[in-house]
Amino acid sequence: HLATSLPLPSERDHLRPRIDLIAFMIDIKSKYSLKNVEASLAHVDASFFLGKVCFLVTGVGRVNYCSIEMNAIWKLGEVYCSPVLFCELELEGIRVATAQRLLRMLQICAGHVPGVSALSFSSLMRNSADD
Repeated sequence: HLATSLPLPSERDHLRPRIDLIAFMIDIKSKYSLKNVEASLAHVDASFFLGKVCFLVTGVGRVNYCSIEMNAIWKLGEVYCSPVLFCELELEGIRVATAQRLLRMLQICAGHVPGVSALSFSSLMRNSADD
């Protein structure tokens, strides 16, 4: 399910499935994108920041067109204890790899991977970034 911002409309709450992962997309070329994500974060229950939120930054292949400083994005991940993924959606290989990574994260968050919990996300992501 996709939403352009939060909070979600309450009139369909009874039809909404359980939310296992929230992936905030930030377009590196748009300051509005970052501001929209920052505004939406206020509507996320604090328990989601225990491994059920990630930030997906798109457009990273166009460093010349960046409107957002990378420090602001890294700080967002730090403040909310959530992983930051970078991708270029226009490159098929990177798009596929990012989709597979998000799917794996979702499987973990939904409890479909035995022995791994969403709570361990931050350390798992840090360890994979260090490799």
